[in-house]
Order: sequence, then structure tokens, then C-alpha cells
Amino acid sequence: MKKILIIGAKGTLGQYLLDEFKSDYEVLAWDREDFDITGADLKEKIILAKPAIIINATGYNAVDKCEVDENEKRLAFLINSEAPKNIAQVAKEINAIFVNYSSDYVFKGDRPEGYKEDDAPNPISEYGKSKWEGEKNMQSVGGKYYIIRPSRIFGRAGASVSSKKSFVDIMLGKIDEKEIKVVNEEKGSPTYAFDLARFTRALIEVNKPHGIYHGANSGACNWYEWAQEIFAQKGRGPKIIPVKSSEFPHPALRPMFSELINTKMPKQRSWQEALKEYLQKIQ
Repeated sequence: MKKILIIGAKGTLGQYLLDEFKSDYEVLAWDREDFDITGADLKEKIILAKPAIIINATGYNAVDKCEVDENEKRLAFLINSEAPKNIAQVAKEINAIFVNYSSDYVFKGDRPEGYKEDDAPNPISEYGKSKWEGEKNMQSVGGKYYIIRPSRIFGRAGASVSSKKSFVDIMLGKIDEKEIKVVNEEKGSPTYAFDLARFTRALIEVNKPHGIYHGANSGACNWYEWAQEIFAQKGRGPKIIPVKSSEFPHPALRPMFSELINTKMPKQRSWQEALKEYLQKIQ
């Protein structure tokens, strides 16, 4: 039985990864109380664990904080750029497969038709830059690596203190309100964490060439369209007022169009189908 190390096992994605792999692999589930991804002993701990596969499900995602705070910016690059490089170096040394997750924010967001895996990144925020640096660092190290780009992950909330509520859960919390405002811009691809975990396992087990893959669910929507679908599937909800993104100003720029087009793996099911399953599971 192969040994797999999941770093960030208590996060939203980490929990689904643990469920996906635990029956057929010897799983080491590490979270922040077990392992400091920025620590000096990173290499030693991983070497002692001797995993055949390493999956890093951690990441810095305080998009606006790192845009305006230099300490937060340093932390973003430390977690999203330096840590993947360090893990990639250890993985290469012990001949392990290494999986890391990037983001649609590596793209500028000026292509309404979306982005394929090999399209050139051009991030417009510090968060996006930190993710792109992480991608470049892994590629420079080489070895048996997979970079998977998801977008707008949703699923059951993680047990980790750093886990955030997904857009779906935020909308569900407003289901009894009379009306809400939702941005009718910023088109992207929702990603169900359950499907992303399955995608990750398939990518590893079919022995795909190492490189970059898009793991989002098929299709795309903006925030307003996503909210509409959530409440339509629930059969009730508030009146939704579409507004411009300028109604909710943020320090960090967001890509206006960042649909992730998967050309290297079997297509994921649509985000609408994935959403339906998630809503049924949490009823």
C-alpha cells in the first residue's frame, strides 16, 4: 500500500482528499499542529515520513490583505511560492510525486473565452503573483510534479481555523433575507472540492505527464449567475439585485474572465451538477 502525505488535511479540500484516498492508501494527514509548511525542518520531516506521494492542500488566500500589508504579502509568497519550491525539492530527492494547487488568479482575466492550461499567466494581484511564482518554482525544480488550477472551491467547511466559508455557504446563510446584492461580473469556474479530490487521484493514478492541469468543474458563471442557480436549486431565496463589482470595492484586482478550460483530462461534470449534489448532501 502506497504512502500518501496530505498537508492541510483539515481544510475544505484536505478533508475531501482524505476521504478519497484513505481506503486504498496509507495516509498521513498533517495539518498546522503537525507540520509548519514554512518551518526550517520541512525537509527533515518529509524525508522521515517517506511518502510516495505528497499533496499540498494548504495555501494563503487572504487576497486583499496581501495587497495592502507588506507582512501579509511576505507571508503569501512564503506559503504560496517558497513552500511549494521546498516541498518540490524534497519530493524530487526522495522520488515522490508532488501535487500542488494554484489558482485562476494567475491569469489577467481579459479573455472572455477562458484559459487553457498552456496559456501564459499574467497576474494582476499580489495573491495571483504569489501563486504564479509557486508554479514557476515547481517547474524550475522539476521532478514528478502536478500543478492543478482550481477556482472558487466549494464544499463542506474545513475543520482548520484558516478555512473560510465558500460562496455557496455564504449564499445559503442569506436564503431567508428579502433581497441581496450580488456582483454581476467576474466570470469563473466553480470547483466542487469532492470532484477536485477525485480529479487529483485520477491524475496520479493514470500516470499523466507531469505539468499543469485545470481541475475546475466544466462551464463558468459570474457571481450573480451562481447565486441564481443556488437559490433556484433550493426552490427559494431572496430577490437578487445584480450590481457592478465597483459596488463592493476591494484592494486587490480580480480577473474579469477566468474560466479554466480543461484540455488534458476527461471533462469534469458541470458546476451545476456538482452544486446539485453538494446541496443534496447538506440538506
